Amino acid sequence: MVVDAAFTSIGLNYFFVVVPKVDEFERLFVKTGKITSLEDLIDAELIELQRVWKNKRSWMVAKAIAAYVSSLRRKEKISEGEALTLWAKNTHQQRWRKDPLGSITGVGINTYQYLRMMGGVDTLMPDKIVRKALLGVLEEVGLKPKAMDDLEFIEFVHEIATKTGHRPIELCWATWLHESEKELMKTEKYAEVINRI
Repeated sequence: MVVDAAFTSIGLNYFFVVVPKVDEFERLFVKTGKITSLEDLIDAELIELQRVWKNKRSWMVAKAIAAYVSSLRRKEKISEGEALTLWAKNTHQQRWRKDPLGSITGVGINTYQYLRMMGGVDTLMPDKIVRKALLGVLEEVGLKPKAMDDLEFIEFVHEIATKTGHRPIELCWATWLHESEKELMKTEKYAEVINRI
């Protein structure tokens, strides 16, 4: 999850760039036992990691996220997954820039929100795909919402979700899947990816 979030942070196509590289990372490092914990990721040599993903900044983001979550795990004496969940449930997007993960160089609001989602929080990423799809639907039904910054957009979608009986995370993933559906249907290679998400 940490590697996925770090790769996603640079804004490349999720299903056709990020997912295959995260799968390659898993195959070369996780399944071989080279990296089995966040501590292993922190200690991994950059040159080795760059065999999978050349972008140094992404690896620095991954290592910084891993360092914080790992420190929380040790402090609370819980698992890595529980540490991510603990962090996610005790932070809020209104304070994201002051948050230990939000303040990491390279972690923007979308990566921050994505990490919260992976930690079990029912929220969304205010990225361009989600904005375009959700605002497009509203315009189709004759509504023209005012211009909103990222935090206002998150709150706006939470309100829509409540009024429509949906969850924000469902609306977020529905827009991502809808936007990628035509491309994904062209190949069966990513069928398992949908199930893993």
